[in-house]
Amino acid sequence: MDRRTIVLGSDHAGYDLKARIRRILESWGVPFEDIGVDTDAVSVDYPDIAAEVARRVQRDPQRQGLLVCGTGIGMAMTANKFPGIRAAVCHDVYTVQMARAHNDANVLCMGGRVLAGIDDETLASMLRAWLETPFEGGRHERRVAKIRALETTAPVECEETPY
Repeated sequence: MDRRTIVLGSDHAGYDLKARIRRILESWGVPFEDIGVDTDAVSVDYPDIAAEVARRVQRDPQRQGLLVCGTGIGMAMTANKFPGIRAAVCHDVYTVQMARAHNDANVLCMGGRVLAGIDDETLASMLRAWLETPFEGGRHERRVAKIRALETTAPVECEETPY
């Protein structure tokens, strides 16, 4: 299993799922940094947490991020504002595998409210897929390179692109 350090973060809505993720990672001996929150009793703004995780992943490409809010959507939207971050909202093993294999995602975003009923075995399978699925490269590398290029060259108005 990949032993890259995982940078964890959640808002209040994602706290319970993040706590379960922590327990699984601890049981596997996977190193992680938990930047918060430490309770679900106080409302926090998810952009603050997502920004800190994104910054830490930016600074060290050997890190991967894992963010949890109510749906995962707000965390992903925020994290994807940072160059070099490819955050994907995933809610099952297949989407986790595709995010890694085809999109070289480096931040996994999950919804604590969406996955509230998920069992620990399925959650562990998702985390294992996140840690073990390599980027396939090949035809996918060209597409990820286009995403990288847009981080610095995206025009305000886009010309029509033929498909």
